[in-house]
Amino acid sequence: MKIILNGALGRMGQAIIKKYGANNTIIEVDARSEINPSLASYTGDGEVIIDFSNHAGTKELLEYAMSKKLPVVIATTGQDVEEKKLIEEASKVIPVFFSYNMSIGIAILADFAKKAAAMMDDAEIEIVETHHDQKLDAPSGTALLLAKSMQEARSDAPIVCGRNGHAKRDPKEIGISSIRIGNVVGIHEIIISSGLETITLKHEAHDRSLFADGAIKAAEFLIGKEPGLYEMKDMVK
Repeated sequence: MKIILNGALGRMGQAIIKKYGANNTIIEVDARSEINPSLASYTGDGEVIIDFSNHAGTKELLEYAMSKKLPVVIATTGQDVEEKKLIEEASKVIPVFFSYNMSIGIAILADFAKKAAAMMDDAEIEIVETHHDQKLDAPSGTALLLAKSMQEARSDAPIVCGRNGHAKRDPKEIGISSIRIGNVVGIHEIIISSGLETITLKHEAHDRSLFADGAIKAAEFLIGKEPGLYEMKDMVK
């Protein structure tokens, strides 16, 4: 597999190179590099793009991918409304894999959470997510992914982030609390309680290389697919 790796100088880019460089042809591109080309200036070929750069480059990334007719795995988070619209539009032209979390374990957790939310339809739901102190976005994209998976079972459930003030809790809401401390890779805990019983679902990432694993699997999955917007639950099926 010939991978164009955008954001090769970052922690996740380096994790992919270290773990998969011997088994794949990896073209390292990064706008910050004085040696490697930027994505826009790379004129060679490739089979798939994996993007671990920054969501601010979404427009440039998608324009390049569409011009080359290449599938793209978007493994960055923090996209705003306009950037998400660009992703949806691009998916009409090329295969796009977009997930807030590249962990297969998180995809399984989201499925469990959706089923629990449907079966315990009167229970209250809270999500607590913990990440390292350098993470910029809060709540995490993964926490939103989990909340939205449960919204599929509860269409009237609002998502409330960072509760504060003196208002009473809406029993329908899905609450998200964010903790930023130390060098925590990522912990997501879902608490579902009816008052009579409580279910706690938890995923803990121990090493960032798991996201590299997920990105490579997503790239393999995407090659040969029709244009469309794909995510983890499509792959784990």
